Amino acid sequence: MFEDVSMKGKKILITAGASGLGLEMAHVFSAAGSEVFICDIDEALLAQAKAQYPQIHTAVADVADESSVAALFGKVQEVFGALDVLINNAGIAGPTGYVETLEKADWDKTLAVNITGQFLCARLAIPLLKKAQAGVMINMSSAAGHLGFAGRAAYAASKWAVVGFTKSLAIELGKYGVRVNAILPGAVEGPRIRAVIAAKAQTLGKPVQDVALGYEQQASLGRMVSARDIANMALFTASAAAASVSGQALVVDGHTQALI
Repeated sequence: MFEDVSMKGKKILITAGASGLGLEMAHVFSAAGSEVFICDIDEALLAQAKAQYPQIHTAVADVADESSVAALFGKVQEVFGALDVLINNAGIAGPTGYVETLEKADWDKTLAVNITGQFLCARLAIPLLKKAQAGVMINMSSAAGHLGFAGRAAYAASKWAVVGFTKSLAIELGKYGVRVNAILPGAVEGPRIRAVIAAKAQTLGKPVQDVALGYEQQASLGRMVSARDIANMALFTASAAAASVSGQALVVDGHTQALI
């Protein structure tokens, strides 16, 4: 049974772990007995996370920068000497606007963080996950990774890429006992989605309240999901309870059929 599965002593690396979904996952894994290492580009947020959870290891890192990722994994090996789970959580919302209005620099930055960052981290994590013999990689995608998303083309493109990357890695690494899955959250209640809603309202020329209501009602459950919903899925996916789950796009969105 799931409650009999232990994550005690498992070594977990979570990118962009100082706030939002990353911090919630750090909390859940730490509470489950795992040793957690988080990185983030924001040094101040890392300090706050460390104050809140003194047992968690931290490092400043930019996942879109190859040398920064290399330094991060050097620190992870120094602290842990091994790795059981990589959670590629780092991502940005990217530009809001229709394609003909977008700047190439904004497009490039979105892909650099949301998919190239996952590649850079995965490349260095794979040897460690192979040694773990039952290593796990979780790549954070989005409901926009299997649905179209007008006005958010750069973000959607990057999150579709995450799913393709995940499925390919699952095939490559299955023979080593390494499982790779993607989690596709719907709209997650919090400051980030509220900023997206505000930007979308401005683009559409609509009241913020109307756009927010649309985000809530686009799911069959009639509400946004919570950060804890996503963290719980990550915990399950990383655990032995999901020992035969690999190569999957695991959608946690309250059943959303279209994105506004």
